[in-house]
Amino acid sequence: MDTNPPGKQVIIIAGPTAVGKTALAIRVAKAFGTEIISADSRQCYREMNIGVARPSPEELAEVPHHFIATHSIHEEVTAAVFEEYTLAKTTALFTQHDTVVMTGGTGLYLKAFADGLDPVPPGDPDVRRQILASYETGGLAWLQDELQKNDPLFVSEGEIRNPQRAMRALEVALVSGRSILSFHTGTRSPRGFRIIRTAINLPRETLNQRINDRVNAMMSAGLLEEAQDLYPFRRLNALRTVGYSELFDYIDGNLTLDEATGLIATHSRQYAKRQVTWFRRDPEFRWFTPEDASGIITLAGNNR
Repeated sequence: MDTNPPGKQVIIIAGPTAVGKTALAIRVAKAFGTEIISADSRQCYREMNIGVARPSPEELAEVPHHFIATHSIHEEVTAAVFEEYTLAKTTALFTQHDTVVMTGGTGLYLKAFADGLDPVPPGDPDVRRQILASYETGGLAWLQDELQKNDPLFVSEGEIRNPQRAMRALEVALVSGRSILSFHTGTRSPRGFRIIRTAINLPRETLNQRINDRVNAMMSAGLLEEAQDLYPFRRLNALRTVGYSELFDYIDGNLTLDEATGLIATHSRQYAKRQVTWFRRDPEFRWFTPEDASGIITLAGNNR
């Protein structure tokens, strides 16, 4: 049953890391007198702050935010969890607002909210543990080799350089005997409200410089100390992410601090490129610059 009255809408503001989504989302949310739901797969963890570029206390005070510091790194947060959380949160917010803003760069989470998820076989904890143990020993090269044997379709079409996606694909292949991509039907789940998909970007050189500057600012703000505090939990899935993995390698003595810092910037730039590629694949996204709040506001206003 559709519990959302007609005339309601969600404005999605997507884009790569460091492009300026938070500041723009706040401007748009203020224009509509509404609230923001984060679509970031790491900002939801309360133990992670500097390394995930969580909005500042001042930004959080300007507009209410949701799915920020809502979960612990010890919890399993997936796209399915995000879908359930955000659909319930959107329904609640629609009792007070006609428009809700959602912003973030986790493409799979945004897809889960907007379109729903394809049914995929449940995981097997024992298989997952075996894969994780082998990955820790053999690294990405081992993982890609195993996928080539068990799911060549994912190797050719999937996110082969994303360890979490790749390990999940291998788990599904070993458990079901099928490629994870074979479960993708493309069928959309109906939503009882309008979804306006927007994305923002900058010229590559400009974005890369912003990423480099952000990494330096994070290090100055205490990212190393944050990583040291989280080091005992480094094997948790939540911490297998850019900004922490490199510093864990430094703590282990495998990298110098300069090398780790440089790799954070490199991996962040590579991630940003993958994010843009993901959003470009969806023709429903309308593209803007980070300064063009009025363009997004006009688009959303015309769609009401």
